[in-house]
Amino acid sequence: MRIPRSWVPIIAKKIIDNLIAKELVRPKIPMDKLLETAEGLMMEELSVEDRLNDEVRMLLKKHESEIERGRMDYRSLFELTKKKLVKERNLVL
Repeated sequence: MRIPRSWVPIIAKKIIDNLIAKELVRPKIPMDKLLETAEGLMMEELSVEDRLNDEVRMLLKKHESEIERGRMDYRSLFELTKKKLVKERNLVL
């Protein structure tokens, strides 16, 4: 995640406040519930890359001995694997 977790509530509140101020939305649920939902959605979206990185690490760990024998660069393989998964899954990071 590139945005610190502590910023998510602040950003969510600012977005919702701006949407309400510009009369683009009219909340039908209490503000605290709306903020909680928005924060949850933002955290889910922001953690996509973290989960992908974990998955790539697990994939490469399975092939650790091959990587060492072939004297391949772990970082390069990590980035290549990550790019491939992003493309296959149509992810936006």
